[in-house]
Amino acid sequence: MPNEPCVSVVGAGLAGCEAAWQLAQSGIPVKLFEMKPHKRTPAHCTDEYAELVCSNSFRSNRLQNAVGLLKEELRLLDSLVIGAADKTQVPAGGALAVDRVEFSRLITNAIKTHPKIRVFEGEVIELLEPPAIIATGPLTTDGLSASIEKLTGTCLHFFDAAAPIVYANSINMEAAFYASRYGRGSDYINCPMSQAEYSRFFNELILAQTVKLHSFEEQSVFEGCVPIELLAKRGEATLTFGPLKPAGLVDPRTGKRPFAAVQLRQDNQAATLYNIVGFQTNLTFAEQRRVFSLIPGLKDAEFARYGVMHRNTFLSSPQLLGWDYELKQKPGLYFAGQITGVEGYVESVASGLVASINLSKKLLKKPALDFTKKTAIGALAHYISGYAGSNFQPMNINYGIMEPLENMQKSKIQRTEEIAKRSLRVISDIKEN
Repeated sequence: MPNEPCVSVVGAGLAGCEAAWQLAQSGIPVKLFEMKPHKRTPAHCTDEYAELVCSNSFRSNRLQNAVGLLKEELRLLDSLVIGAADKTQVPAGGALAVDRVEFSRLITNAIKTHPKIRVFEGEVIELLEPPAIIATGPLTTDGLSASIEKLTGTCLHFFDAAAPIVYANSINMEAAFYASRYGRGSDYINCPMSQAEYSRFFNELILAQTVKLHSFEEQSVFEGCVPIELLAKRGEATLTFGPLKPAGLVDPRTGKRPFAAVQLRQDNQAATLYNIVGFQTNLTFAEQRRVFSLIPGLKDAEFARYGVMHRNTFLSSPQLLGWDYELKQKPGLYFAGQITGVEGYVESVASGLVASINLSKKLLKKPALDFTKKTAIGALAHYISGYAGSNFQPMNINYGIMEPLENMQKSKIQRTEEIAKRSLRVISDIKEN
């Protein structure tokens, strides 16, 4: 059809791939623009699409947790990304974690072989004309960032960090044990620490050399990904109530709970790589080797990837975007992913899905689809578009931003269960209609 609409999607990350897939599945041709393999950001390591640059975990799979509900909503709506995550899952207790290499390969193949998607390789510097979705994520390049700032008048930045990954065969299992907190299986490797071992590690960590940041960068680190060395400087007990908390763990060598415990999560299906949970860092590579080797079990650890810090970019979305992720001042131009102010892998996927569905409806001259605050998908969209405070910051999905129940007298568990049931009923109705 000569007049058949074609949508441009910029960025083949999680949000961009989900948006391109949803559009293509609805029969709309897509031009997907991706700068790899010609150019990578400092945080990227491969040329595959939907690359997970931080953790390999999509977080909780339980409906008691809002991100578990968000994933279930996306499953009901045939999400490409969550489907790929389920297929490449690795053990992670109650969380959904993936083999990051196989995950990206699966999505890359699905995108490149879809008959309705054409891939164009190379960096996009200027904003494309509508209909288009900008899904360049938190690692948007300087050139495109400048174009966005020129159009919107604002573009904000904060800094994010990733944790290191070590080879499994370099972990000393005589000083570690398998277990998940609170008896939820045995999917994690735990490196227990005595009070003396922890004290030595802590003292070296807070004095270790970091990669130099500018002063404004030091004040703009996203709270959900604070480097472990900065977290430690908040107080000696901070880590033992955070990533090193030993709650629900028993060291089989002593039969007691350790003073602290470092957890490692399987990072690939072959179980040859493990991610040091909660150890996002801005330490120099040499200092990572030195300080992290003080952890029992990691004395001779070999690093497959060191932790890194990178710049993230996000819009002042409440002033710029509607609940459908459309730019108010330029109809037909949508944004998706972490550039909108949603925080997290699953949240980025959800934004790509909403943007693509509503762009397709615009092209078909149908009413926009509001998922409403009764769903996790809709609550995120309304948060980024309707935040009324003066300090808009990226947000993970949580039950607090969803529409509350009329009966608030029930227990927290009962409330979350009913909110989840209500949400899934709404999603099922949307899918049927």
